[in-house]
Amino acid sequence: MSDLLIPLLHAARAGGPKLPDRAGEGLSRERVFAVQEALAATLGPVGGFKVACPPDAPIIIAPIYASDIHSSPATLTLPDDEEVGVELEYAFRVIAPLPDRNAPDFAARLRCCVELLPVFELVRSRLEDPKGASGLLKMLDNQLNGAVVFGAPIRDWQDIDVTQATATLTIGDEVHLSGAARVPGGDAFATLHKLALAIGDHCGGLQPGQLVITGSLNGLPWVRPGLVARGGIAGLGAVEMTLQAGSE
Repeated sequence: MSDLLIPLLHAARAGGPKLPDRAGEGLSRERVFAVQEALAATLGPVGGFKVACPPDAPIIIAPIYASDIHSSPATLTLPDDEEVGVELEYAFRVIAPLPDRNAPDFAARLRCCVELLPVFELVRSRLEDPKGASGLLKMLDNQLNGAVVFGAPIRDWQDIDVTQATATLTIGDEVHLSGAARVPGGDAFATLHKLALAIGDHCGGLQPGQLVITGSLNGLPWVRPGLVARGGIAGLGAVEMTLQAGSE
């Protein structure tokens, strides 16, 4: 595929200039997904997907590169002047091939194909204005995914109610979450289900071993390196990452 956005994103990921807002002019979902595919072919393999299901809008899908996925506790080194976001989330890991999506009991069978994990998403951007960028431009930039840090999985998770969460999150000395948290879309499994139905073979499709992250339980606080983030979801477990300032 020949698209000027591909070398621009490669350069931005290598520390070059970030994409200006005008890069989003005339973007379509088709072009966004084509660029995601092209970048994944060279920066992959794909280790998972970021998904969101905004009301009255198309599903958001973005690949997560396997090289950006880490087990907890993890230390991530970032430029000391970079502002990044920290999100605590429910995630699912695929542990078996997905069932036929046309099966009448697809949702029930899908539940048996995944395990549940607590994760941090590190939000990073290759855009000049990530906070003000258009939705399509954010999705072009893999929905601002920078890394995922995952905690211990629970294979038999069916008794955990993923329509709600009681969770804690501290970043440095600041408490960002303590108690009840809103689950994006109202149901983390429903978000996974919608992705499984929609993804097809985009970036290779949803495969065993991959993670799916389902949205922040704590909003999106922006911080700078030099901090430790510690989070936990009741009934599931804990996750920790150190944001270390220095050269990547």
